Amino acid sequence: MSEPQTPSPPNQIAAPPRAKTKLALIEAALYVTGKPLDLKTLGSVVGLRADEKVRELGQALKEKYASENSALEVLELSDGRFVMQLKPQYVADVKRLATRQLLTPGPMKTLSFIAYRQPITQSYLARVRGNLAYSHVKQLNEIGLIAEERMGRTKILRTTPNFADYFNLSHETPAMKKQLEHIFENLKAEKKTEKPKQAAIIPPAPQVQ
Repeated sequence: MSEPQTPSPPNQIAAPPRAKTKLALIEAALYVTGKPLDLKTLGSVVGLRADEKVRELGQALKEKYASENSALEVLELSDGRFVMQLKPQYVADVKRLATRQLLTPGPMKTLSFIAYRQPITQSYLARVRGNLAYSHVKQLNEIGLIAEERMGRTKILRTTPNFADYFNLSHETPAMKKQLEHIFENLKAEKKTEKPKQAAIIPPAPQVQ
């Protein structure tokens, strides 16, 4: 007498071999790049032109990871891109093993200021962040996180698409600023529970147009 078959979990992916291959290609693309990918890019990997079909594959992969006890997760961002990343609860334990270059606190604060206040002049940035901001700008520009545009004797600074991809943020500046504001609020709340009140990462100042 044969044993009864155990029903598949609700999020289990039951698909023909061809569909499973496309799903695996989406997974491979997200893994190897380590950054958010748009539907057009993912479509070029799996040979599909219809965004909706590609989105369905991305969402199926997202559900697959959600149903497994994995340290990784697949997210669909607000702008429609998909990204594979480490779940937040595992970051602290393994970040020292990361091979990707990490920014030190000084350049990171300068980058945060630029992102939140952009477009911003370099001269204004230096007045607020100090003369070290010039070396920070050079470093951030070299690794492709910010772009600069000459305006008279100073420069206009903005973040690049690489910055948005690196930190899994929206490419749309207004949406990005809202995301950053939420992040900063959470950081401030965490600091208040650990130490006496400290200065915010982004000091209050009018935005430079």
